[in-house]
Amino acid sequence: MEYPKALGPMLGCCAHLARERMDARMSRFGMTPAQTHVLLHLHQSGGQLPQRELLDSLKVKPSTVNGILDRMEEKGLVERTVSGTDARQRLVALTPAGQEREKQVKQTFLEAEALIARGLTAEETDTLRSLLERVIHNLEEDRTV
Repeated sequence: MEYPKALGPMLGCCAHLARERMDARMSRFGMTPAQTHVLLHLHQSGGQLPQRELLDSLKVKPSTVNGILDRMEEKGLVERTVSGTDARQRLVALTPAGQEREKQVKQTFLEAEALIARGLTAEETDTLRSLLERVIHNLEEDRTV
């Protein structure tokens, strides 16, 4: 009797390969995955966010976010300022160089997405996305147990 392939290891393998291929593409920009996430998140939020929102989005310690932003500032991709309405709040904004890099990163991301969906119809891609959303929901729901 043959057993079906287990979903957990298959999903793990897919996640590993997808991340590996994405990291290989992003490495040409000298960007870490976290820095890439910050660029894309800032762009989707209009180019500027309170640092606290980035902290919540990345789900890491404040010192980790500070390190990520320090390196991005050194590269000229972001700048941090104090909020004009609340001196305790720091704002993070994309610089013109950061905006240009975001365009490059986004294009590279789309290329990686096309690789993942290669050979699938649009309907199959939508079905896969829907199924994965349900799996993610199931696993997140189990976190409360």
